[in-house]
Amino acid sequence: MTSPDFLDLPPLIGAGGTVRLPGSKSISNRVLLLAALSSGSTQVTGLLDSDDTRVMLAALHALGVKVEQQGAATLVHGCGGRFPAREAKLFMGNAGTAIRPLTAALALLGGSYALAGVPRMHERPIGDLVDALRSIGCDIGYGGQPGFPPLNIGVGTLRIDAPIRVRGDVSSQFLSALLLALPLAAAARDIVIEVAGTLISRPYVEMTCKLLARFGVHIEHQGWQRFIIPAGSRFVSPGRIAVEGDASSASYFLAAGVLGTLHGQGQAVRVEGVDANSIQGDVQFARVLEQLGARVEWGEGFIATHGLREGRQRLAGGTIDCVAIPDAAMTLAITALFAEAPTTLTGIGSWRVKETDRIAAMAAELTKLGAQVEAGSDWLRVHPLPAEHWRSAAIATYDDHRMAMCFSLASFGPADIRILEPGCVSKTFPSYFQAFAAVARPVPVIAIDGPTASGKGTVAAHLAQALGFHYLDSGVMYRATALLAQRQGIALDDEAALAALARHLPIRCEGGTVWLGPENASDAIRTEAVGQAASTLSALPAVRRALLDLQRSLRRAPGLVADGRDMGTVVFPDARLKVFLTADAQARAERRHKQLISKGISTTLTQVLHELEQRDARDTQRSVAALKPAQDALPLNTSALDVDQTVHQVLQWWRQRS
Repeated sequence: MTSPDFLDLPPLIGAGGTVRLPGSKSISNRVLLLAALSSGSTQVTGLLDSDDTRVMLAALHALGVKVEQQGAATLVHGCGGRFPAREAKLFMGNAGTAIRPLTAALALLGGSYALAGVPRMHERPIGDLVDALRSIGCDIGYGGQPGFPPLNIGVGTLRIDAPIRVRGDVSSQFLSALLLALPLAAAARDIVIEVAGTLISRPYVEMTCKLLARFGVHIEHQGWQRFIIPAGSRFVSPGRIAVEGDASSASYFLAAGVLGTLHGQGQAVRVEGVDANSIQGDVQFARVLEQLGARVEWGEGFIATHGLREGRQRLAGGTIDCVAIPDAAMTLAITALFAEAPTTLTGIGSWRVKETDRIAAMAAELTKLGAQVEAGSDWLRVHPLPAEHWRSAAIATYDDHRMAMCFSLASFGPADIRILEPGCVSKTFPSYFQAFAAVARPVPVIAIDGPTASGKGTVAAHLAQALGFHYLDSGVMYRATALLAQRQGIALDDEAALAALARHLPIRCEGGTVWLGPENASDAIRTEAVGQAASTLSALPAVRRALLDLQRSLRRAPGLVADGRDMGTVVFPDARLKVFLTADAQARAERRHKQLISKGISTTLTQVLHELEQRDARDTQRSVAALKPAQDALPLNTSALDVDQTVHQVLQWWRQRS
């Protein structure tokens, strides 16, 4: 079930397939800025199309940079080290990879510029970068809280006569921003940058240096603490440059290729666009998976996971230093739920200043699932979550794309997962959930719908037994609600009270036995009076909504056969096989009459036919979830078929679909 506000993910029993990764956000925005500041034009292929890159492109446009689309390529006409527009108001959204290097470049060039973003951007620190730039004479003011955007940039008087110091223990983007901008001021002498504190996310700085080299600027560094920009440095277009696939996004699919084997249904998952030669640090996530027990294949232009190594039942736990893989480390917080021992992620202090406080957010959402989680200033410990302790949850995403994407992997667990505000993935991977669905293998469902006495319950029960699947008789839930309503004296038109009753229905089905709390209610729910009441209250929208989550919660490995009146249209619209059973009214009335007589219930065929026709009218004419076949349902008239013949036909269809 999906809406702009949430996305319900079906429980998964496996994964398999190939994913072509979108371009790296970090590389895309660095390349766009470098191409804009270079001499000559640069043709960029593989550029990421996302919110963050659109922010950078819009800013460059406002600064007078000409950018053209040439088919799948983007042509950036360089400005030779100076933006044409000397003043501009720039909206930077929540794109740290755009605002930080642009701040440095604009401050060095001087002008009249205002940079602002969304409210969360105004909570993300930039003071260390501003302090470094102010120390060499740049004119930068705060438009709000000191140390945070929005920023106002004016014309400063540069004086670079000593090493520039910048902190490296909050965000590597501050150092990268200086490295990307300071070649603009390196005409006469070397410029030295010294890092104060431990440099985190070093691979991102290494990526910056490699991209600078592609544009003619070769950075020297000493122990990743001292960086030298040679005198005479200037940006020169390489002519053409290709953006790698996003290694951080690769982590979700590589993890799926491992978790998918836990139910015995997994196949290889291959991601294309990155390989062992990637300049992105997060590609090392695949190395971590290997260390934890995964089978990983490295090829030219791709990485693939093939489940666990022989002899392993789960990934190992332990302590993992994540300094080199800060974004992909979030994926490890989810795989930790399925590990054999607690997993401790260290070196993740930068999570605190990302799109949200990711340590706090991760701990909160994992706890919703039932996990035991401990957290510190720069670490997170996640304990394995036994199957019986999983809880269904609506996962808050905090307008953070990576929260939404990594929690999609929780659907490999035995609970229902709802992702709130799923559209936040547009920041870096707008089509993420479509790509994930393409490799995901949901728990299979066979939906059997049809009118009363069409044989759907008997057929569904036989199918479940033949396939070893779970069985859902949705009518039982409405009958149980009706029975309790009768006992509690709740009127059948009191929609709110009936919905509250359904929401907390104490029902448990074991084989053919229906339990309401401690009571075996199998016979009590089968009376005609209860059936008629169930038909009446099933037309109430609030009651149907209340029972919807309960019905979906029964979708568990290895599979489910569900019978009812809206299984294929509403409850399980993604069911692999949908069958709509029909039979003429006379045949159905005769079946129902025989069933009632066999239970000692006195009635006549005429009376049964009349009640059946009335119920058909209610079911087909109700305003919510009316009885009708799904568009992709296979119709089967059972008037002249016995149970075995009907089951045989449906099994044939199932084998064809499987």
